[in-house]
Amino acid sequence: MQRTKFGEMACSIARTLDVIGEPWSPLILRDVWVGMTRFDQLQADLGISRKVLTERLTYLVDQGVLERRPYDRRPRYEYHLTTKGAELVDLLMVMTSWGDRWLAGEAGPPVLYRHHACGEISHAELRCAHCGEPMHGGDVDPLPGPGAAV
Repeated sequence: MQRTKFGEMACSIARTLDVIGEPWSPLILRDVWVGMTRFDQLQADLGISRKVLTERLTYLVDQGVLERRPYDRRPRYEYHLTTKGAELVDLLMVMTSWGDRWLAGEAGPPVLYRHHACGEISHAELRCAHCGEPMHGGDVDPLPGPGAAV
């Protein structure tokens, strides 16, 4: 069975899913973001098979989301977020806000975020880049952009 090539679609959501739509990828990015940068750390935390982890790390490096840095002569590598990957963490924070609101249950959120600028515990919120007002699906009109399919 051939996999659909989401990256070739004229849709930014589809193109993003082509990079991180496989379920392990966001979890790998989360772990690298919090400081688990070595293969064995990632494998132990996620309980993922070595084969699948190798495939996902290679794909994320090929997509420019992670970079490999040698830390040993064997060679062994650490994985670090690129600028492109760091921006995906923003997306993960929005996903976390949704999960905390709708799926955390009575126990509450499993992780809290302390904002560096103010020192307060907070959560990610979508805001308009122009006026700063909250921005949700019902607050916008999707319009064709310059890269829209004709």
